[in-house]
Amino acid sequence: MIKNILIALVFPLLLHPSEQIILIVSEDMQSYHAKMECFEDGKKLFDTIDVTLGANGLGWGLGVRNLSQKDGDPIKHEGDKKAPAGIFELTALFGYKKENNFKLPYHHATKDLLCVDDSTSKHYNTIVRNPSDAPKSYEVMQREDHQYELGVVVAHNSEAIKQRGSCIFMHVYKRKDAPTAGCSAMSLEDIKRVVSWLDAEKKPLLIQIPKSSAKEILELYPQLKESHLLQK
Repeated sequence: MIKNILIALVFPLLLHPSEQIILIVSEDMQSYHAKMECFEDGKKLFDTIDVTLGANGLGWGLGVRNLSQKDGDPIKHEGDKKAPAGIFELTALFGYKKENNFKLPYHHATKDLLCVDDSTSKHYNTIVRNPSDAPKSYEVMQREDHQYELGVVVAHNSEAIKQRGSCIFMHVYKRKDAPTAGCSAMSLEDIKRVVSWLDAEKKPLLIQIPKSSAKEILELYPQLKESHLLQK
């Protein structure tokens, strides 16, 4: 019995061990305004950062585990202008500069680097360079508006389930307070701070939730107990 209790207590921590956690919390599923905190080994780094989400708020996405959902909560789908809610690995970076000294894999964003949002393509929800079988729909990763000057790849819908959403990033906002098409956006200064900190060896995660999920996240990740965003 004691052994089973101990397993139950430590299981959430063993499930998705991470030394680095980015926490983004919005007031509800409809809001595109949110706050972000960054933690390493349970210690908060940087000041709290203002971020913007999808124009239509949040929809439950496909990440490393399912969180409790209320009846009627929206589910993330392609083109819905919702950012995914859930827990997601942060797997890579991208940017306009060729040289870098980051600690995550890095994509040099040129005009031939594409992120495919055509769910009928075999490249759906992947970043590819100049594919021979061009998809019907895609994003060019070197944008004229510089929103992709620097960013982080969020591993949402890693199995590329059709129509469940693609090309989810943390990137530079179009302008302060402007919503996105489904990503999480902030100032260039803030994203520079984040990408310089992230380290693949520390298994970084993004936890992006409405405030109503705060209690569940604290139970799963007690190392976030110092978070102001998760308090009642």
